[in-house]
Amino acid sequence: MTEPVSAALRLPRFTAAAVQAAPVFLDTAATVDKAVALIREAAGNGASLVVLPEVFVPGYPYWNWTMNPVQGSPWYELLYRASVDVPGPHVDTLRAAARRAGVVLVIGVNERGPHSLGTLYNTLLVIDADGELLSAHRKLVPTWAEKLTWTPGDGSTLRVHPTAVGPLGALACGENTNPLARFTLLAQGELVHAAAYIALPVAPEDYDMAEAIALRAAAHCFEGKVFTVVSCSTLSPEIAEAIAGDDPRLRERLARPRSALSGVFGPDGRAVTEPLVDEEGIVYAEIDLGRCVQPKQMHDIVGHYNRFDVFRLHVDHRPLRPLTFGPHPPKEHPPKEEE
Repeated sequence: MTEPVSAALRLPRFTAAAVQAAPVFLDTAATVDKAVALIREAAGNGASLVVLPEVFVPGYPYWNWTMNPVQGSPWYELLYRASVDVPGPHVDTLRAAARRAGVVLVIGVNERGPHSLGTLYNTLLVIDADGELLSAHRKLVPTWAEKLTWTPGDGSTLRVHPTAVGPLGALACGENTNPLARFTLLAQGELVHAAAYIALPVAPEDYDMAEAIALRAAAHCFEGKVFTVVSCSTLSPEIAEAIAGDDPRLRERLARPRSALSGVFGPDGRAVTEPLVDEEGIVYAEIDLGRCVQPKQMHDIVGHYNRFDVFRLHVDHRPLRPLTFGPHPPKEHPPKEEE
């Protein structure tokens, strides 16, 4: 279980790094190498917490939005073959990078399901500064077209972890619009929230992805009186080339501005430093968890500013498995010989 905040009043001050970058599309080893370099760069600039984008390894299935399911099926196989096993060698490389740099790391991967050939999960890895894998959180509900690629996760990893930078929770992209998922983390004492996203130029025309990301981060911070570190991927020319091919209209669509935003938001809902929009880079911000205390006096939605005699939230933390055996499986008997 998560250690209560009051059990040991540690309110660290530290530097957070929100990474905005594109993967080396569908190239797992090269993308992990890029992640390791970004971790090293952020740590060299004083970061103790590094957050990288949703499914950074080895990329996002944009074809779900631009092709019909039959056209996209070969791409699904490419993604499956390039995805990672958890645990596995690529995860070990990321753990070692976090340990060498002495940083808490949150990074998104495409995870191959262990029980079924062809099952994929959108997974956030949470790795502590000593390299321990604290969590592999599978996105609870794939969003819209993503259902063609990912299997839903479960509540077993909807946890807050005591880390070197304080009580940390993490959600992927659209999960940050789910008030019950967010409340579950806040109610476990979350003070630092990692929100991982992908650039989404293929959203409906009236949808401003950068604005949507900032709005979600501000809402979670203001409601929970916490800090949120937002990391979003970018869509590189190489990814656009792979997805669009010779289609000029699709190329133009994939170059749509305001498709990505990364930054750090404070317990007042405001950005701590200027967020980064669309371009690759790293946003650094100083986080002082002591700033979470005074705002709670006004609104503490997991404390005095709620009515737990009126409202009750039940969360099923059991991991979902395709098969369970009863306590006493039937004995196997040899077949009777024919008379």
